[in-house]
Amino acid sequence: MENKIGKWRYVLIIIIALIILAVYCARLIQWQIFQKDYYEDIALTSTEYTIKTDAIRGEIYDRNGVPLAVNKAGYRIVINKIYMPDEELNENIVKVVDLLESCKGKWIDELPIKVDKNGNYYFDEEKSDEIDELKSKDNLNMNPYSTADECMTKLVEKYGCEKFGKKEQRDIVSVRYNMDRLGYSKSNPYIFADDISQQAMSIISENMQSVRGVETESTAVRVYENGTAAPHIVGVTGLISEEEYTELKNKGYAYNDSIGKSGIESAYEDELRGSEGSRTYEISADGTTVLKSTVESKPGNSVYLTIDTNMQKTAQKALKEAVEEARNYAKSVGGKNNGEDCNGAAVVMLDVKDFSVICAASYPSYDLTKYYDDYEKLATDKNVPLFDRAFMGALAPGSTFKPMVASAALQEKAITTKTHIECQGEYTKNGLHLWCMAYHGSIDMYAGIRDSCNVFFAETARLLGIENMDIYAKRCGLGVRTGIEIPESAGTLAGPEYSREMGSEWYPSFVSQAGIGQSDNQFTPLQLATYVATIANNGVRLRTHVVDRVVSYSGSEVIYKTEPEVMDNMGVSESNLKEVQKAMNMATDNYIALDDFDMRIAGKTGTAENSGSDHANFICYAPYDNPQIAIGVMVEHGTKSSVAINVAKKLMNEYFGKNTDKNE
Repeated sequence: MENKIGKWRYVLIIIIALIILAVYCARLIQWQIFQKDYYEDIALTSTEYTIKTDAIRGEIYDRNGVPLAVNKAGYRIVINKIYMPDEELNENIVKVVDLLESCKGKWIDELPIKVDKNGNYYFDEEKSDEIDELKSKDNLNMNPYSTADECMTKLVEKYGCEKFGKKEQRDIVSVRYNMDRLGYSKSNPYIFADDISQQAMSIISENMQSVRGVETESTAVRVYENGTAAPHIVGVTGLISEEEYTELKNKGYAYNDSIGKSGIESAYEDELRGSEGSRTYEISADGTTVLKSTVESKPGNSVYLTIDTNMQKTAQKALKEAVEEARNYAKSVGGKNNGEDCNGAAVVMLDVKDFSVICAASYPSYDLTKYYDDYEKLATDKNVPLFDRAFMGALAPGSTFKPMVASAALQEKAITTKTHIECQGEYTKNGLHLWCMAYHGSIDMYAGIRDSCNVFFAETARLLGIENMDIYAKRCGLGVRTGIEIPESAGTLAGPEYSREMGSEWYPSFVSQAGIGQSDNQFTPLQLATYVATIANNGVRLRTHVVDRVVSYSGSEVIYKTEPEVMDNMGVSESNLKEVQKAMNMATDNYIALDDFDMRIAGKTGTAENSGSDHANFICYAPYDNPQIAIGVMVEHGTKSSVAINVAKKLMNEYFGKNTDKNE
């Protein structure tokens, strides 16, 4: 009986399913056969197109509200396919090109083919990638050895501009080829010129009124105020690349969008970008176009940095003078490896209370306002001004590493403050032969740091061991990333682990070289500043950061505020750290370059051997008895530690209001 009931249930379900299917089929027949004409009329008489509208990008300010990357009102020319008849496109391109060029305006010209004064076509050899793209299978499908003339012949035919002169043909082809690349359509207008003057806008608007589809629009133009202050930190925006578009198109990015390319502009792209709006048009069968609906765009959020623009400018000037000082010294003494190869330097200054970056400068540098105009020159400069030495430039730390070694050795009881080590000017153990700068005799940890004794720290490092040394170094932020919001180098920490990665062997004697800041040790100025700030902060390492807060575009709402975050702890007792701090104060009291500086500070110099002149390094915090700031300086091939000390001294003078050369 139960089996019969079950069978009837299945039959009933099948019958219901068939009825539903029959209803759908009947409805489809009604739509496609009996009401076919009705729906065709709707399709023919009403077509909708939605065009996205740009959001205003959020702005970037320093800690005091000084503008770094902001927006100004600008104008651009757009060709809108909704209004532009295809058969009139070539004629209108010529008109708008002639008008804009007559008022010295620039239009977007990406075609890698030019025409000379004799009417001959030739390739722009600086655009080799664009030439390859033009000839590729996806575009003209031509041989790699095809000439500019052959490419133009095919392009002229493709775009139907045979009746025009060579210059006009080239203009039409450039615009239309770029239109194709960027997906010009009724839903995607083409930006013909993206930053024109108000005068050019007025001329275009007045003279193109009768031309359908050529429009002038108000737009926000990115302006980099104080463009030389912190270019590596602020970063730039630029047109989205093909790779970026492929990755981000699902987030609503279009092929002709701008996107942050470096620095904060890139790291905070999601916050700065904002939300696009849209305009939806309805086009009837007779060509009438009606704006049906509008969705307003939402501006991006603004970012306030922790940097101080005035301190940045002081740092940039100090670095330039440091390089000049090193090179002038080389001229005065002659010979080789005395600073004649000094071409770069960097400095980072942190606020000890929260590890915020007050300034981070790299030399040589560049001007954000001229970035794209000067790019080829900047990219080929042998001194690599585009390279951020402050956050990415890892060099051997030299003797600036010694306070960390002393802290770890005291904590691990490898030495005590009463331990004495004999220095006779050289160190020979485990097959290693190291020289010291002087014959120090029997010295303790205080004198070892004050006099920068290589023998004392080579032996201390041997007693401590590389494993312990590396543990404490990482806790200080050396050989690990500090947590800064934009790209940084992790540096290199000498030891068996790194040697294995490099496919080399680690020998016991290497620990003594590492202990004096040599071997494979390489750190950035950012890491040096973080390390000395950690010592100043009694062993607590906070996250180093350059963003203070993110606010709404109007400034009325704080979206995010960076709070101090503990990253690690040295694990060194306060009493042991106090002894190391005391030794660092003794060291700075001993530096001739600081004789005229009337504030007690703690620090350590370091001249690091390498190919060429020694690197000149310096770390310090100030004041000694109430730490407020921490500084890490690296002058590449600076030779003398005083060169690096002078950079820090100029920053401290400015920060503490002791500057006496304001009018210079």
